Amino acid sequence: MAEARVKARRESVFAERFGVFAECLLTGVWIAVASAGVVTCPAAFAAGARHLRRRTGHVGGGWREFVADFRVAVRGGWVVGVAGWGAAAAVWVDVQAVRAGLPGGQLVGAVGVFALLGIVVAGMRAAAVWAPGDTWRALLGAAGRRTVLDPAGSFLLVGGLVLVGCSALLIAPLAVPVLGAVAAAAVAVEERYRRR
Repeated sequence: MAEARVKARRESVFAERFGVFAECLLTGVWIAVASAGVVTCPAAFAAGARHLRRRTGHVGGGWREFVADFRVAVRGGWVVGVAGWGAAAAVWVDVQAVRAGLPGGQLVGAVGVFALLGIVVAGMRAAAVWAPGDTWRALLGAAGRRTVLDPAGSFLLVGGLVLVGCSALLIAPLAVPVLGAVAAAAVAVEERYRRR
């Protein structure tokens, strides 16, 4: 009889939001572990973003679902990872041209750095909306357009990348959980763009 009178407790807004924050930090660790293969970074980020979308949508999911998503995302995502590292290598060559003092090197270096930032942001935006069955080529094309059409959201993601870099410089292990916060920011940017 006493059990019948017990009401279902509802989490406070603070507890719910703190739970999402904690989930972001845990997801950052998962993303870092799944990115150990270096070229698996886009797939890990996509699986992490999908996990956070499930969490904020109050849909169940945990480590097993993350691993299942990662396995599906890595099938085409490794190619995106290789292309991303190729772009980073090209920018490194540009920066070396600037250091060598080649004529026009500063312009080429600046263009290269901005292009790399655009590629990384487009990749993050594509990964933030990834779902099983989506092709990376279509996702990246649409994400590239959103990167240009939504500069505020793109700058927010650049700020997230700066935060990860600063965290790594100050306390290297702190950069790992911050990856989850950046994934959450990418999900939020895409949701904001969708609702416009």
